[in-house]
Amino acid sequence: MQLLVLGLGYTAARFAAAFAAAGGAVTAVRSRPQPGTLTLDDSALPAAIRSATHILSSIPPAPSDPNPGEDPALAAHAAAIAAAPARWIGYLSSTGVYGDAAGAWVDEASPLKGRRSGRLAADLDWQALHPQARVFRLPGIYGPSDSATGTAHSALDRLKERAVPRIDVPGHVFSRIHVDDIVGAMLASFEHGAPGVYNICDDEPAPGEEVTAHAARLLGLPVPPLQSLDEARLSPMGRAFYGECRRVANGKMTRDLNYRLRYPDYRAGLAACLQEMHP
Repeated sequence: MQLLVLGLGYTAARFAAAFAAAGGAVTAVRSRPQPGTLTLDDSALPAAIRSATHILSSIPPAPSDPNPGEDPALAAHAAAIAAAPARWIGYLSSTGVYGDAAGAWVDEASPLKGRRSGRLAADLDWQALHPQARVFRLPGIYGPSDSATGTAHSALDRLKERAVPRIDVPGHVFSRIHVDDIVGAMLASFEHGAPGVYNICDDEPAPGEEVTAHAARLLGLPVPPLQSLDEARLSPMGRAFYGECRRVANGKMTRDLNYRLRYPDYRAGLAACLQEMHP
């Protein structure tokens, strides 16, 4: 098996490691040249696309000029990927494509109305690109801290680093997923489920302030006080997050991919993160 990974961020790196552990070979594409990896404009990349049995893209649409909203991988190699003989192609999208649902449940058949047009366009373009394409729509991702970069990836890490506000927005919930369940669901899609769109999320959408409080208790820290949106002084992007509310359904993942979550809620997931922090 030959995996080509376009973009080696937190989730894609965990997936690549699992693929390699199963005996596969991995070729990675990064934004900047690094030993043993390629870039999107590398002359060796077309051959890597042709030889890959599995292709995963985790590159988000460009956030700024010269082409804001454009998917860099598709802009450079859409035709080559469309013609690739790969038997599995995956794209990491976002449940943000559903937009605000006023707290209602959304599934893969729900209307798409996300506020980020580039992400929505990329989601649709990857769906249509190849007969073996799978688009994985992901909510808030958390998991163990990244030992290579020291980057925090859970409420536990953030609380250890600094004060974390608990934002009081009555009725606001969002879905989340442990990174290892993303990896597990994608691996399951090698053998189960047709190409198409899959929501990958846990079973329990919950308020962010509830997750932060639970994480504080696990660490033996004081639970941060609740703050209003105005008191928290969030960035425009942070404030916009609270302008959307939805519960993401994972029935298709469970049914079609035959995947059973390792961490069905944030309590199980944070307990696992804590165990990795203090083995």
